Amino acid sequence: IPVLQIVKESQQQHGLRHGDFQRYRGYCSRRLRRLRKTLNFKMGNRHKFTGKKVTEEILSDNRYLLLILMDAERAWSYAMQLKQEANTEPRKRFHLLSRLRKAVKHAEELERLCESNRVDAKTKLEAQAYMAYLTGMLRFEHQEWKAAMEAFNKCKTIYEKLANAFTEEQAVLYNQRVEEISPNIRYCAYNIGDQSAMNELMQMRLRSGGTEGLLAEKLEALITQTRAKQAATMSEVEWRGRTVPVKIDKVRIFLLGLADNEAAIVQAENEETKERLFESLLSECRDAIQAVREDLKPDQKQREHSLENDSGKVSNIQYLHSYLTYIKLSTAIKRNESMAKSLQKALLQQQRSEEDGKRTPRPQDLIRLYDIILQNLVELTQLPGLEEDKNFQKEIGLKTLVYKAYRCFFIAQSYVLVKKWSEALVLYERVLKYAREVQSGAGAYTNSLKELPDVQDLITQVNAEKYSLQAAAILDANDTHETESPSQVKDGKPLSERFETFCLDPSLVSKQVSLVHFPPGFQPIPCKPLFFDLALNHVAFPPLEDKVEQKAKSGLTGYIKGIFGFKS
Repeated sequence: IPVLQIVKESQQQHGLRHGDFQRYRGYCSRRLRRLRKTLNFKMGNRHKFTGKKVTEEILSDNRYLLLILMDAERAWSYAMQLKQEANTEPRKRFHLLSRLRKAVKHAEELERLCESNRVDAKTKLEAQAYMAYLTGMLRFEHQEWKAAMEAFNKCKTIYEKLANAFTEEQAVLYNQRVEEISPNIRYCAYNIGDQSAMNELMQMRLRSGGTEGLLAEKLEALITQTRAKQAATMSEVEWRGRTVPVKIDKVRIFLLGLADNEAAIVQAENEETKERLFESLLSECRDAIQAVREDLKPDQKQREHSLENDSGKVSNIQYLHSYLTYIKLSTAIKRNESMAKSLQKALLQQQRSEEDGKRTPRPQDLIRLYDIILQNLVELTQLPGLEEDKNFQKEIGLKTLVYKAYRCFFIAQSYVLVKKWSEALVLYERVLKYAREVQSGAGAYTNSLKELPDVQDLITQVNAEKYSLQAAAILDANDTHETESPSQVKDGKPLSERFETFCLDPSLVSKQVSLVHFPPGFQPIPCKPLFFDLALNHVAFPPLEDKVEQKAKSGLTGYIKGIFGFKS
């Protein structure tokens, strides 16, 4: 049986794609029940349990091996579920270790059965690698680094040999498993005493990309544990000429890995990895700020402020809070600037159109990013403890001018798209004004402005855009005069009323074509003739006096005769 393929397919289809180990454990239990029912390998009946074991004598169907494999997978998935829950309930760690031992026991039984002559060589090797993997996981949880490393290395060696022995399609699964266990091997080597393993873990973190979520989370956890050990030696931090003690462990771990995180962002191979690293750094920074904020209690802050009020300084814990907030805002600015650069490249290419099914980037997207950057810069100037730092305020002021210039540039670009030439020209002049102010005031702050976009390139681009704008405005004016010629003027009449007049009407090929007036307008029509009966005045009616008199004479007698049918 292809052990690794069965395991991977089952895990991906039943919960592990989303980290749902409980769902996968339920699937393993249901599959075990189906296999026992199909093979008639039941453990007694509903009244009495009768234990059975798979032996080499009854090994006539590969589904007997699947029984033991699913037992091991069920125990392993329960252990991983308990590992997630053990973050909040430490007592569940003992149950976790018990289930891992149970999984190793089933894996050993699988390996023993695969030694039979009825099993092929590939299945034997896969069973050995599976047992070594689970053994390494158990030793890793017990923090027995040497034994765990030996088991993982054995597993890695077997899978590498299997990958080389088969086709590329079959080797993909084996190589993925090798990549999964490599961070664990390096972490075991680091705990044994190999100091170079930390650098290799960082490189693995860069190569993991955004698609391998489980591997990335595992690397983050391993790196955090390693930094926690190194953070014990860190006691203070210096920023802008002031040394501040650091007593919170979470802040120590964050500051210790800050330089590594920034270096990893610079070395990122693509924008997706860079964005993921930015988000990870911002998340760690927010956690560190929250840990400091919990120590900023009102009574403690007032006590420290009263002690240091004479010197005009804020307290150490408040200054540390300002430093972490500065790191968070600076990182957010760098992330938005990186996103702006990628959008600018897309704007220059102008090739990502409807063919890709993606929305084409517009200058308005960049305007929003620069608005956020300017808002972050305003928050930087309001940090406690830096109000009197004139160099810091001047530096932030210059950065604000740079980003204002770029924001005005892209606002002008958006006006160009709608042919508002005068507004765009005024904004281009404003860009040049901001750029010249930056150049005139950037004498002593050249080093701090190195990471910002180059203002000189912006000036060159704006001058070129001004000439293009003037040319486009002249051409647009000529087009306006041409559209006023009689052959192109559209007087609003529908097509049915201007058959004899040639007119360039682009609406005829659009969905809003005007063919006839609908609903049609009212038109005058002749009214229906009126007839007056003038003959009535000249008609002489016959006399009716005799009939009226008879009607008057008829009384009771006439009534009785009428009843009995006598008629006069």
